[in-house]
Order: sequence, then structure tokens, then C-alpha cells
Amino acid sequence: MAYNVLIVDDSQTMRKVILKALTLSGFDLGECLEAGNGAEALTVLSAHWIDLILTDLNMPVMNGLELVHKLKGDQHYEGIPVVLITTEGSETRLQELFALGVKDYIQKPFHPERLRDVLTRIMEKPYV
Repeated sequence: MAYNVLIVDDSQTMRKVILKALTLSGFDLGECLEAGNGAEALTVLSAHWIDLILTDLNMPVMNGLELVHKLKGDQHYEGIPVVLITTEGSETRLQELFALGVKDYIQKPFHPERLRDVLTRIMEKPYV
């Protein structure tokens, strides 16, 4: 089964790096959509079926934490798995995000294999 993925990052370069890593990883990728911040992500979600969201934390307009709050508060989006791809590695911050329902995080920089392993594990049981 191919999964539709939404990449949310304010850096177009980073979105391209993540897409390239997804392609190289061997993950079963369907359509891949992009957004530059959380607000744009919500607009994309309103028009497309998305199976998985990869988001940065620090973005203008609506950051990743605000996006996760919006997703978990909306019955249409609360079941979509969210994975953070970020430079932030504070244990306190990560525990806060896991408590909100974030499935995992990948610290930048990362190898495509790490991305594949995390996403494959999550998509085997996305709603647990």
C-alpha cells in the first residue's frame, strides 16, 4: 500500500531533502505534498487524503506544536500519524509532544534508512 505523505517545513530546501530521503529509503510512497507551515498544512489537508504528516517544529505563522494541537483537536485529522523532523532534541519538549500524540521524531540530519524504519514501524499500526 502506498502512503500519501505531507511534508511541513518552512525551508523549501529541507522539504526537498526529506522528499529525496523518502524516495531513497524504499518507503512505499504514494503522493507527496508539501506545506511551508502549519496553516498551509491545514489547507492541504482540507483538499487531499493524507496518511502521514512529517513536520518541523520551528516555523513561522503556525509552528509544528500548534499544528499538532489543531490536528489532535479535529475529529477529521486526529488519527493521522505525525512524525517530527527537527533539530530540537530536548527530552522535556519531546515528552510534551509525545503526550499530545506525536508518534516519533527524527533528529536532523538523518539517514534515509532511519526515516524508512520509523515510518514503516508507525504505518504498520498507525492508530495505536
